[in-house]
Amino acid sequence: MQPGFVRVIAGKWRGRRLTVPDVTDLRPTPDRVRETLFNWLAMKIVNARCLDLFAGSGALGFEALSRGASYVEMVDQSAQVVNLLQDELQTFKADNACVYQATVPRGLRPATQPFDIIFIDPPYDANILFSCCEFLEIQGYLANSAYVYLEAKQRIKDNDLPSTWQLLKAKQAGQVYYHLAQKNEMQLGNRHEAKTRKTTITNW
Repeated sequence: MQPGFVRVIAGKWRGRRLTVPDVTDLRPTPDRVRETLFNWLAMKIVNARCLDLFAGSGALGFEALSRGASYVEMVDQSAQVVNLLQDELQTFKADNACVYQATVPRGLRPATQPFDIIFIDPPYDANILFSCCEFLEIQGYLANSAYVYLEAKQRIKDNDLPSTWQLLKAKQAGQVYYHLAQKNEMQLGNRHEAKTRKTTITNW
C-alpha cells in the first residue's frame, strides 16, 4: 500500500487505486485481510447486493464491485469521505453503486431490498459494532442466508451476535480480529443445539 492509497486487489479494476482520506479513525482494511475475506466470499460476491457501513476509503465496496457485485451501497459519517467516494464512483464509471452520509446505525436509509452481504468495520473505540448488528437484524436489512463481515479489536463470539446469526470464519491479523457470519433462521430459539461446530482463530 502506498501512502495515501489502497489498491483494488482483483476483478475488473485490479490494480486501480483508491485515495485514503486524512480522516481521524479511518483505518482501511489491510490488503491481506481483504484478500482472505473475498476468498471466503468468492462464490457469493457475483450478483450480490452489498452494504458497506463505515466505508472509509471504499476499499471493501469497490473490491466487491470489481469482483462482480450487482450493487453496493456505501455509508460514512464523514462528509469528506462521502464526497471523495462520490468522485471516485464517477471516475470508475460505477453506476451500480451509491454513497451517502449518515450516522450508523440510526441514520441508515431503509433497505429497499435486503442485502446479501454486509461489511461492518466501525471505529474500535466507538463500541457500536454489536448495536449495529442488532439494528440491521431487527430492521430487516439482511436477506435470507446473508453474509456479514465483522472487524473488531477482540474476538467475537456467537453469543455476541443476533440469535439468527452464526459465525463461519474467524482470523486474527496483528491486532485485528476479523470474522464472517451468516444469517441462519434455524438458529432462532435453538442456538446452543445448533452450535456443533466451533470457529477457530488463526494467526498469520
